[in-house]
Amino acid sequence: MKTFMIERYGDKSGVRAGEMPDVQVGADDVLVRIHAASVNPLDLKLRDGAFKAFLPYHLPLVLGNDLAGVVVQVGSAVTRFAVGDEVYARPDKDRIGTFAELIAVHQDDVALKPATLTMEEAASLPLVALTAWQALVERAQVRPGQKVLIHAGAGGLGSIAVQLAKALGAHVAATASTAKVDLVKGLGADVVIDYKTQDFETVLDGYDVVLDTLGGETLAKSLRVLKPGGKAISVAGPPDAAFARELGANPILRLAMSALSFKTRRSAKRRNVTYSFLFMKASGDQLRELTQLIDAGKIRPVVDRVFPFEQTRQALEYLEKGRAKAGKVVVAMT
Repeated sequence: MKTFMIERYGDKSGVRAGEMPDVQVGADDVLVRIHAASVNPLDLKLRDGAFKAFLPYHLPLVLGNDLAGVVVQVGSAVTRFAVGDEVYARPDKDRIGTFAELIAVHQDDVALKPATLTMEEAASLPLVALTAWQALVERAQVRPGQKVLIHAGAGGLGSIAVQLAKALGAHVAATASTAKVDLVKGLGADVVIDYKTQDFETVLDGYDVVLDTLGGETLAKSLRVLKPGGKAISVAGPPDAAFARELGANPILRLAMSALSFKTRRSAKRRNVTYSFLFMKASGDQLRELTQLIDAGKIRPVVDRVFPFEQTRQALEYLEKGRAKAGKVVVAMT
């Protein structure tokens, strides 16, 4: 089957088209013919080897972390899906590879595609929508009336997180560039901070939750806008020991991750708030929850551009160079 893969880490020009053997379908797997897949910053980090210490993939590695497509085969133990079903999914971290014609995914990680979306729209959602759900629902347990700050509100993750936080009944603030302020307001944000002309730290105060997508100084400032007992959840900050335990990492790696996040955790503790790092997990059940919100019109995908599959490498470069104006970049097989 046709794929886009890497054969070594750290080579920005190393993503190439190539043929791989057809995938094997386990008893609990559904084989999906991929119609579209989205491009995520995670793909760039995997290409560069940023996570190879705790995600030791075998090379060559097919990139791609979410998809929409049609089921063409089911394993003997599959009960939820049938051939012909239109589905979307974020495969488990150990089974990625959606820049391909076919993929086998465990049935627990798959959900029926939202009826209101095209394949390209559906493919843009699984990774970012699951990340938003796991941050705001699972970890922060956002309740109506709470104040939530979403950084990069026009981005792939931010655009979905803003809508989800509003659906949960939160008062939502978001940061965005001048050109994207109206877009983020249209997604439902109550307050939009133009980071080019305003410092969110001087404008916002007393927030219950911050979802940080940028790390660095943005994360440090985010701790200062939280009220006592508030939670900073980051997908871009330093990993912590809890994340290492989730991975089943060895004691040395756990210690290393704890050291990486020590300064941030200490700063959070001094302010009586908490910091945690989030690396999202695959979940078909959570996708089904999100599908209800999507089909009810409470969450809509934001797609910046669709590339043909043959231009997957260009799609990655487009994302890496920051050319996307808002939302997600998608590659389509047809």
